[in-house]
Amino acid sequence: MGLATLYSRALCGMDAPPVTVEVHLSNGLPCFTIVGLPEAEVKESKDRVRSALLNARFEFPARRITVNLAPADLPKESGRFDLPIALGILAASRQLPQDRLADYEFAGELSLNGALRPIRGALAMTYKAASSGRAFILPAENAPEAALVSQARVFAADSLLRVCAHLAGQDMLAPFSGRPQVLDQAYPDFADVKGQGHAKRALEVGAAGGHSVLMAGPPGTGKSMLAARFPGILPAMSEQEALEAAAIQSLGSAGFKIRDWMRRSYRAPHHTASGVALVGGGSNPRPGEISLAHRGVLFLDELPEFDRKVLEVLREPMESGSISISRAAHQAEYPASFQLLAAMNPCPCGYLGHPSGRCRCTPEQVLRYRAKISGPLLDRIDLQIEVPAVPQEELMAQPGGEASAAIRARVEAAYRLQMARQGKPNARLGTAEIERWCAPDEAGKALLKQAIVRLNLSARAYHRVLKVARTIADLAGRDAVASAHVAEAVQYRRLDRS
Repeated sequence: MGLATLYSRALCGMDAPPVTVEVHLSNGLPCFTIVGLPEAEVKESKDRVRSALLNARFEFPARRITVNLAPADLPKESGRFDLPIALGILAASRQLPQDRLADYEFAGELSLNGALRPIRGALAMTYKAASSGRAFILPAENAPEAALVSQARVFAADSLLRVCAHLAGQDMLAPFSGRPQVLDQAYPDFADVKGQGHAKRALEVGAAGGHSVLMAGPPGTGKSMLAARFPGILPAMSEQEALEAAAIQSLGSAGFKIRDWMRRSYRAPHHTASGVALVGGGSNPRPGEISLAHRGVLFLDELPEFDRKVLEVLREPMESGSISISRAAHQAEYPASFQLLAAMNPCPCGYLGHPSGRCRCTPEQVLRYRAKISGPLLDRIDLQIEVPAVPQEELMAQPGGEASAAIRARVEAAYRLQMARQGKPNARLGTAEIERWCAPDEAGKALLKQAIVRLNLSARAYHRVLKVARTIADLAGRDAVASAHVAEAVQYRRLDRS
């Protein structure tokens, strides 16, 4: 009889509990059983583990082997459990000492010759494992990613034999201490955009306060071009923000790439994307586009072309900054503090208001097209601006607009004011905080009263105007919100319907 217990970690979400891997050897007909809600990839580990142990010159026990992955109600997927299962078999059969197993967590896929292959989600697992007080042993290719968690103790190994030698105290693994070099992020520059001074100003306000932006204009006016340059004017990420974003990206199908460390993510899903693709889901829930854009930008081009039901799922995450995905057997919660950028045409043909006069859409067609975006969703977008066609003179002139670096300097100065004053961007202020920090002067209050009547602003839109006005005042370096700041904030509600 033999029993060994060690720890690994599932990949169901940022808050997934550690998985206890129990291996029991008993007398009886030789068989190999894995229990604990394993997916097909985990069941197939039996063949990989057997071959890896034999090729590493270990004895594979000719006994009844039962592997229990607890908790039993948590789905287990991928090949990350190969390494802990193999180590559990060796410990249960007395080929490996058990006294040090409790000090570590293990993850890694085994090749047939015993080499360790990289896994997905190493950063997210290390992020949680660090709080347990245990060190983490994982494949060498994942070590640079895992080492981004500064408080974690990471050991990198290239084979099952190296892990066994470390646990046996014969050839100790050195703690991985490499840290990625933060490179200058090469974003496209706003200086390339001709004209569109009003749109650039709105994006500057949006970047400074973390506000969502909707751009409406004919085709070819630079909406997508402006959006692609937006991440380049956002404030620099803190290490905690970068770690949160990288951990979520490591859970995605593409994983996290070290070159993207400290870089704001920019996600631009096609308008055919489903609701699950946007918010996440699946039988084993995985993060969707809104979570992969955490601390970054989610750009939705051709907004009315998205299915209306798909767009409606954005409403709650835009308010809460997180998304909870519930399934019959499991629930996962992912952060989703993203900054929404969206673009749309003014009408079905796209040329309403264009100087060429090409639009032949009827008022009913225009209203029907714009009604594809619901009022509650539009209400949650802070800045709604028009991006008109660029005049011929500006289009043919040499690029000479303001560079992203200059805009970013103003944005970061305003952002620092917000952090010092309230510890969060203006877009994230609650109702009580709005009353405290965003109250305008008497002239501004009078202007707001007129705007509420003329634009029929909801209570939510009213608060969002105040938050935008606060950001405009921060960009100007003013402590008080004046009527001029309120006036500029009101003009960014162009698409509000009365």
